[in-house]
Amino acid sequence: MSDKVRDAMIPDPQTLEATASAQEAGEHLVSPDVRAVYVSDGGRFVGVVTRKTLVREIVAAGLPPAETEVGAIAEPAHWTLDPELPLDEAFRLIEEHDAERVPVLEDGRLVGVVSRSVLQRRLAEDEPPAELDPV
Repeated sequence: MSDKVRDAMIPDPQTLEATASAQEAGEHLVSPDVRAVYVSDGGRFVGVVTRKTLVREIVAAGLPPAETEVGAIAEPAHWTLDPELPLDEAFRLIEEHDAERVPVLEDGRLVGVVSRSVLQRRLAEDEPPAELDPV
């Protein structure tokens, strides 16, 4: 049986409620490890806020970060993955869309995030070792 996205995803990623401020999102994004903040509204996935989103939607627009809700600036995910999708198919899609990280949704709820690098490692581990040619 082949592994599924559920087996390789980072489960239960941290999210902010849509009513949280853009300033709160910025506080999370200060950490170099955090590339995106996932936004939900009552458990339903709304979208993603990145540093680029904050610069474009808050700084360049001159909006007050403490008073602007992340739900108003969150970008909808270009695409998402189902947790039951086979890993090889998920990797093909990630490569095709040139994505680094993709939200994993189940019934509209964010249940995980899968990254290209983790999928590459998982798929490499599953490959049988190359056979040596006889000399």
